[in-house]
Amino acid sequence: MKLDFKSERDRLYVKIHGEIDLSVAADLRQDLDQNLDKKQARHLILDFTEVSFIDSSGLGVILGRYKRLTEIGGTVQICGVNDQIEKILELSGFGRIMKISPQGSKKSHGTSF
Repeated sequence: MKLDFKSERDRLYVKIHGEIDLSVAADLRQDLDQNLDKKQARHLILDFTEVSFIDSSGLGVILGRYKRLTEIGGTVQICGVNDQIEKILELSGFGRIMKISPQGSKKSHGTSF
């Protein structure tokens, strides 16, 4: 897994490359928390264009950041998800609590790194 970070005002954009599973969950959590703190971001936008897989440990990391940010009035968005990951996110209830935009969607936030 590789992460690219970009910040703008109170927003942190993160492009994730690879799989989000148990083997990388702890590192992902730490990297996200460090950058959220350093940039004092309240809004997290995750670009999943290059994500090929996510498991329950990855979902847990995202849910933890969601809880953290909503406590301070922030948000989490996930853009660029493929069909398989979109289905996992929807079945897990993420679509009810955060904005999810599929690949190629005009709603996709579209970050450029």
